[in-house]
Amino acid sequence: MAVLKVEHLCKQYASELVVNQLSLTIPAGICFGLLGPNGAGKTTTLKLCLGLITPDSGSIELMGMPVPDAGPKVRLRVGVVPQFDNLDPDFSVAENLIIFGRYFGIKPDVVRANVPELLAFAGLEGKEKSRIRELSGGMRRRLTLARALVNDPDVIFLDEPTTGLDPQARHLIWERLRQLVAKGKTLILTTHFMDEAERLCNCLAIMDHGKIIAEDSPKRLIENLIEPVVVEVFGDGLDDWLATVATGTGCRIERAGETIFCYGQDATAVLQSMVTFPGLKSVVRQANLEDVFIKITGRELRD
Repeated sequence: MAVLKVEHLCKQYASELVVNQLSLTIPAGICFGLLGPNGAGKTTTLKLCLGLITPDSGSIELMGMPVPDAGPKVRLRVGVVPQFDNLDPDFSVAENLIIFGRYFGIKPDVVRANVPELLAFAGLEGKEKSRIRELSGGMRRRLTLARALVNDPDVIFLDEPTTGLDPQARHLIWERLRQLVAKGKTLILTTHFMDEAERLCNCLAIMDHGKIIAEDSPKRLIENLIEPVVVEVFGDGLDDWLATVATGTGCRIERAGETIFCYGQDATAVLQSMVTFPGLKSVVRQANLEDVFIKITGRELRD
């Protein structure tokens, strides 16, 4: 069963086509990732799928209901973790959850009874009476995740859920998101962290200029779209090595600042070519999702 089905979706602002003939189908019970550079159209796509903005053309079905026509009804079964926290600083942690439950018609006593479980899920035990201003950024982010679960949603949209978090908080949220998928929830997330997408997503789509340019599991994207071995070369003599030797290694070569990335079937030729350049250093590794992302979207900065 498709939890979300989008066909030929378009959204334009002024002269810019932000979402361009986008089509995707997301089955139930998976974590689906939507990746892309800044300005690729990810957040606009999420807002369209939630019925918060109206498409110019195309169709959206979320849990079998048309969006945006059935937007208010379908959102009762959806949880949302927005890109930026919008917790109410005038209320305590528990009060934020209770008040949010009212948007779904949930009685305060029902939410209050669930507060300990929600906070335990977010690693916020004992914080019921804390004010939002007293929480660290990581705590606020985890509370936003707990708040998204107040209505026990079937589908949870997460827009960059771990941005700004330290490694410990990120790993805690990853663990919690895996638990949600294990319970049969469907997660739809955007992220700029390629390791996050590679770890969490059963399937993902890479988006650029409003279009989906690649879609598959992380493993198959890496296997099909990038060379298996990467050698990162840096250090003294880099320019001379690049000008005289590097192109003879048979690798695909890219430069980013003071590092040369050599993509190939193995590292042997690259490492041999460096022998006469003692100032050079190297890191040999397996290709990953970030390499795929850079290859198909480019290395230029996006604002």
